[in-house]
Amino acid sequence: MSRLDELIAELCPDGVEYVRLAECCDIEDNKRKPVKSSLRIPGDTPYYGANNIQDYVEGYTHYGQYVLIAEDGSASLENYSVQYVDGFFWANNHVHVIKGRKDLDTKFLYYYLTSFNFIPFLTGGTRAKLNKGNMEEIPIPLPPLAVQQEIVRILDNFTELTAELTAELTAELTARRKQYEYYRNEIMQLKHWHDRKTITEMSLGDIYDFQYGKGNVIPTNGGEYPVYGSNGIVGTHFEYNSEDAPVIGHIGAYAGIVNWGYGKHFVTYNGVICKLKNNSVHSRYAYYLLLLQDFRAQAKSGSQPFVSYEILKKPRVLIPPFEEQKRIVAILDRFDALCNDLTSGIPAEIEARQKQYEYYRDKLLSFKEVTA
Repeated sequence: MSRLDELIAELCPDGVEYVRLAECCDIEDNKRKPVKSSLRIPGDTPYYGANNIQDYVEGYTHYGQYVLIAEDGSASLENYSVQYVDGFFWANNHVHVIKGRKDLDTKFLYYYLTSFNFIPFLTGGTRAKLNKGNMEEIPIPLPPLAVQQEIVRILDNFTELTAELTAELTAELTARRKQYEYYRNEIMQLKHWHDRKTITEMSLGDIYDFQYGKGNVIPTNGGEYPVYGSNGIVGTHFEYNSEDAPVIGHIGAYAGIVNWGYGKHFVTYNGVICKLKNNSVHSRYAYYLLLLQDFRAQAKSGSQPFVSYEILKKPRVLIPPFEEQKRIVAILDRFDALCNDLTSGIPAEIEARQKQYEYYRDKLLSFKEVTA
C-alpha cells in the first residue's frame, strides 16, 4: 500500500464529508477595480486578472497562500481559470480571492478546483460569470489534513516532474529547429558550388507571380480542399485556387510567414498565392528561397502589418543548375521531414504527459462521500 492508501484506510475508510465552499473557506472582499496598464507603477508584485499575471506592479492587495477563481472572463469554460498564489500579490475584481480555513489546506483546495466542473455554477449570456453566491455553494471534500497534505505532496512532485520534462522537450525542439534552419541557410547560400559561372541571379518577382487570396471570410461550408489563411490550415472548402505551392501570410499578426500548401487548396485574402512562372527553377527550391527571406521584418505596419507585392518581388536570389536544385531539395526535404516529425511528436508527448497528470490528479481527488 502507498502512504496515501494507508492514511485513507486509517483516517477515512468510510468516505469523507463534503461541505459548501462558504463553510470551509475564507472569502476575501475584493472590490478593487482593474488598474489601467498606463496607470500601473512598475514593480515586483504580480498583478492578477481572470486568466493569469497581467503585469508586475508596486504595492499589493493580499499576502499569503490563496486561490484565485475567475469571476468573469475565464478563457475556457471547460477548464475554468483557477490560480494558486503564495506571497505578495495584487488582485483585481475579476477574480474571487479565497483560502482554506484550519481544516482545509489551501494548496489542496487549489488542486481540487482545477479538476472541478464549474459550468453548472456559471451564469451570464455571452460572458460567463461565477458570482459569489454560486461560488459559495460549490461542494468541497474535507478529508483529514494528513490526507490532504499527502495528496498535495504527490501532485507537487508530479507537477514539478511534468514541468521539467516539458522544458526539456521544448528546448530539444527549439534546438532542432535552429539546427535545421542553420543547415538550410548554409546550403542555400551555395558556398559549396564549384562552378560559380553557372549560377544565375534573379529576383523573386522573376520566379513567382504573387496574388492575394480570395475572400475576407474563412469558408464555412466545408468541402474536400484545405483552406489556408495567414499561417496554415484554417478550414475546408469545395473550391481551390492554388496547388502544391507556398502560401505567405499577407496581413495581420502572421504577415510574412511562409507555409507550403500541399495538394489542391484554397487561399483566403489573409494569404498570398505563389504561382511559379519560371521553368528553370524547381518548385520546392523556389519555396526554400522564400524561407530565406525575412518578410515578417519587412511587413509594413499601418493599422496592422502586411506584406506588399513590392516586398515579395524585390529580393535577389541565386539559382544553380536545375540538377543541383533537385539535389539540394532532396536534402532539405529530408531535413524538413525530420523537423516536422519532431514538431508534431514533441508537442504530442507534452500533451500526453499533461493528460497523464490530469488523470492521476482527478483520481487522487475523487472521494467517496461519507453517508450519515
